[in-house]
This record gives sequence, structure tokens and C-alpha cells, in this order.
Amino acid sequence: MHKTGLFFGSFNPVHTGHMVIANYMATKTDLDEVWMVVSPQNPLKKKQSLARDYDRFHLVQLAIGDNLLLRASDIEFGLPKPSYTIDTLAYLKEKYPQRQFVLIMGGDNLVSLPKWKNYEIILRDYPIYVYQRPQYDLGEWATHPQIKILDAPLMQLSASYIRECLQMGDSVQYLVPDAVFDYLQKNALYR
Repeated sequence: MHKTGLFFGSFNPVHTGHMVIANYMATKTDLDEVWMVVSPQNPLKKKQSLARDYDRFHLVQLAIGDNLLLRASDIEFGLPKPSYTIDTLAYLKEKYPQRQFVLIMGGDNLVSLPKWKNYEIILRDYPIYVYQRPQYDLGEWATHPQIKILDAPLMQLSASYIRECLQMGDSVQYLVPDAVFDYLQKNALYR
């Protein structure tokens, strides 16, 4: 059974912190690969701050480059909106029966898990690999049998900080992978 980690995000834009986590999960755990699943525009969120779906997807592809353990996925773009994780998982399970899917999330997301649609089913059917964010207490989740807490190297880096830098005309070199930096230099995304 092929073990595939699913790392969901708006990746707006993808940055070095995302790539460090994705690569850590692909190389330091029992996962065979990690798919970076680019989330489509959430109808409930303000639109202005989010780059177009395929622009964000393209940046993730650039960030991954030739790393064979990572893959960009636009699977949610074609699913009904808003996209709920449980529905995406059901779709993937049907489409790729030979894979076991594992959710990758930060401790902050784990704390909000009970607010997710059908979260009990997610917990029952899917292992969750959590990269711990120091400021979140995981409480009872820390000992749940389906949850594995991992000590991935984290960066204090946010996509909103990168967008701010780009709007101010400040350099984002080293904050994003080189290929993403080159692309953002040449294109007016986020400016």
C-alpha cells in the first residue's frame, strides 16, 4: 500500500517554510510521497488577497521542481465548492484505491478539527501527521492513536508577510524557493 501524505493549503504564495515541512514529511516519516494540495478560493474568504487558483498551483509546481517525492495537486479545483476535506478524501480514496492517504497539518489546525465537517470520520479513517507549532497546546489530541506528532523544523514565516513584502517592493529572496522568487520578480502577482 502506497502511503501518500496530503498537505493542504492555499499556498498564497508557497514559501520556504511550506517546502521544509513537505520535504521533512516525505523524507523523515514512513510516507512514500507528499502531495501539496492547493485549495481553491474559499467562497467565505475575501477574494482580493488570494491569487488565482492556477497561479498558486503553478508556484507550487515551480517550488517542487524536480523533487520526485513531492507533487502539486489541483484536485480540489474540480470538486464542488466549498471544498470540505472529507469530500476530497472520499474522492481520492475512490480514484486511488491502491494508496493510503495521511493528512498533514499544523497543531493550529488540529485544535480546530472538531469544527470540520464529519471530523469523526476523518479521525477514524485517516492517520494525521501533525507538525507541532510551539504556541498550541494539543491537549487530548496529543495521545490520540490516529495522530502522530512530529518535530519538523518550522520557520516563523507566513504567506501574508511575503505578500506584504511584495506589495511594499521589498525582496522576498530566500523566503520563497529560488524558482518562485524568479517568477515573482518577473510577474506582477501580489503587487
